[in-house]
Amino acid sequence: MSKALTIGQVAASSGVSTHTLRYYEQAGLLRHVGRTDAGHRLYSPADLDWLQFVMRLKATGMPIAGMQAFAALRAEGNATFGARRAMLIKHRDAVLARIAELQTSLAAITDKIAYYEAAEREAASTGHIDNSFIKDAR
Repeated sequence: MSKALTIGQVAASSGVSTHTLRYYEQAGLLRHVGRTDAGHRLYSPADLDWLQFVMRLKATGMPIAGMQAFAALRAEGNATFGARRAMLIKHRDAVLARIAELQTSLAAITDKIAYYEAAEREAASTGHIDNSFIKDAR
């Protein structure tokens, strides 16, 4: 079994600041983290797994309130599996919608790059750009 890590070790390995780790605990996103006799936090492997999941929720745009609601359900135990699944389905659907929006925007950007590449080739070969070629120079 892996040994517990201090808050500094967790911050260094996860990229989450010690301030954020304390905030996550205070906000109820992390269960009560174990402590040494001196009161220093010690994160278990299970704490680290949960932190990684919280970071994935955050990275995919779940608001803090949503993460808090999910963490509260998790703290209630197995009886909340259905509610947690429903929350994740809703979040997944929102993430998929955002991905679709980003793909549409990416396609427009890619088209604009192709347009400018063609315009540059036209200018290089003729010394000017044919006005019929300019459909959207902005």
